[in-house]
Amino acid sequence: MLGFHDGSGGLMKLDLQEDGAVSILVLDGQLAVGEDEQFREAIDTLLGSGRSNILLDFTDLTFMDSLGIGELVSSHRTVERFGGSLKILKPSKRIKDSLSLTRLLPIFEIFEDRDAAVASFETKS
Repeated sequence: MLGFHDGSGGLMKLDLQEDGAVSILVLDGQLAVGEDEQFREAIDTLLGSGRSNILLDFTDLTFMDSLGIGELVSSHRTVERFGGSLKILKPSKRIKDSLSLTRLLPIFEIFEDRDAAVASFETKS
């Protein structure tokens, strides 16, 4: 099992959980300047391990700046190139508003229920 933890005391911690063929990347803290590289490396590691069904659990993500949004969009495109899907679980109102303001909300599938999110990967065409 892969695990991602920020040992530097940074603004974000990452943890990996698995549910069948779905990799759930749990983000805790802030996806912002200085944390984007850790996020990108986690996505790249998952893809390099053949895991392309990725659910980003934003339950404990408190903030995402423009660099974080850029990394999110870039990761979405990369995952799609690998034939997978990148979906979001439980983003805060603030993060949903940021994605809406930047007109990026429609490109992401967003879920409020973990089981429904995981099941959605099985039904993708």
